[in-house]
Amino acid sequence: MLASLVLHLLGLVLLPFLLPGVINRVKAWWGGRRGAPLLQPFWDTRRLLGKQPVYSDVTTAVFRLAPLVVVATAVVASLLAPLVPGAGIFPFANDFVAFAYVVGLGRMFLMLAALDTGSPFEGMGTAREATFAVFAEPALFLVLGTLALGSGHGNFAELMLPHGWQAFLVSPLCATALFLLLLIESARLPVDDPTTHLELTMIHEVMILDHSGVDLAMMQYAAGLKLTLYAGMLAALVNPFPAHDQPLLSALVSLALMFVTAVAIGFVESLVARLRMRLIPQFAFVIAALGVVALLLASTQPELG
Repeated sequence: MLASLVLHLLGLVLLPFLLPGVINRVKAWWGGRRGAPLLQPFWDTRRLLGKQPVYSDVTTAVFRLAPLVVVATAVVASLLAPLVPGAGIFPFANDFVAFAYVVGLGRMFLMLAALDTGSPFEGMGTAREATFAVFAEPALFLVLGTLALGSGHGNFAELMLPHGWQAFLVSPLCATALFLLLLIESARLPVDDPTTHLELTMIHEVMILDHSGVDLAMMQYAAGLKLTLYAGMLAALVNPFPAHDQPLLSALVSLALMFVTAVAIGFVESLVARLRMRLIPQFAFVIAALGVVALLLASTQPELG
């Protein structure tokens, strides 16, 4: 268990830079390019940490406070959710509910900071982010609630450990829904494009356009940490090795699965076009439908209790 906790903490430091680096290298490979170094996100963050942020005269204290709240909520959420199976730092009953609200708090301050600039451009991105949250957050509760019902436990350290019928019926549906949620929450294709600079298509990027220096570094690290969290939950769910019997092997396999998830994201972004805005709710509806079906399966299987 100690080894799992150490890997968990190391993952919080390294994976927010490594996983985006893997995604970028996969996309470069598909495009026939050499691509940036694997640790380029780390060097970009280090460069930003050496620069002073610039603030507009129209912004208030909300704009300056937002990066601190966004990165703080991402760190708190990472201490609740297991990057490796059974390795939540502060487990308690129904901590997955607290996780969802903490993530929502970070999103709220990200949106408030964008609105605080007074830019209609950033307001447009904020409106889209709020729309996506309306669909994504209930879907997340459906998935986590289904896993809690199926496992009979209410904390992350236990509900992400599939067993019995859950491993064959519920887990594949929840894993698919989690992967689709990861694409939404991490602003990836086909929902959003983290590399776009077209005014009519930007969502997450447009909300952080006015951030610079240390503030932008915190925003980017928080985004990488959020990607890491969802990849960790997905890996913990599909990990075939029980954490109680083989903690070190389970942790290493989970970390490897997170890199596989990053490669899969790179494949998706290389092969799938961005969806039209009017199709995003349908995309989110698919996630919710998967969660509902998994919930029905979990509630009708007495072996899962």
